Amino acid sequence: MFSISSGWLAQAQHFPSPYFSPRELADDISLLVIHNISLPSGQFGGNCINDLFLGQLDCNDHASFNDLKGVEVSAHCLIRRDGSLSQYVSFDDKAWHAGASSFRARPRCNDYSIGIELEGTDDICYTPEQYQQLIALTLCLQNKFPAIIMSHIVGHCDIAPGRKTDPGPAFDWQYFRQCLTEQATRNNN
Repeated sequence: MFSISSGWLAQAQHFPSPYFSPRELADDISLLVIHNISLPSGQFGGNCINDLFLGQLDCNDHASFNDLKGVEVSAHCLIRRDGSLSQYVSFDDKAWHAGASSFRARPRCNDYSIGIELEGTDDICYTPEQYQQLIALTLCLQNKFPAIIMSHIVGHCDIAPGRKTDPGPAFDWQYFRQCLTEQATRNNN
């Protein structure tokens, strides 16, 4: 079982990103947004994701990084292919993950959401280790922030349609939701 202390997950490696904003007292954390990321695209491992979220990516290292020059982006957490977990922004703060976005006609999803990145692409299956960690992390977040109900767990594609496609068709929403429900039931018995 995961635990959160002062906004930080005890079971994650911590890499504090400069790309965050303080949450306002009125901001209610009520949305969980699932993303994917790989740098370069389709390549896994290495430090490029960390470097991006920490503002240290050398955009000359790969031709595809040219579009990332000057980009200031972060997420609360990243789940790697092997299930290892990193945290970049305190859950008490806003990570800069959603961009121009809206959920049920409410704009600026960064204000009231938590962003979780899965190392992957839209069309490569995610690993069992990633699903296991995502389920455990989601249950922990739902316990801490009870407004994150099942219908408030969405993909980036759902809050920025036409602009974003992640986590893509490779993400098995039915499997994720079924496992999440089963684990929640086991935890409550």
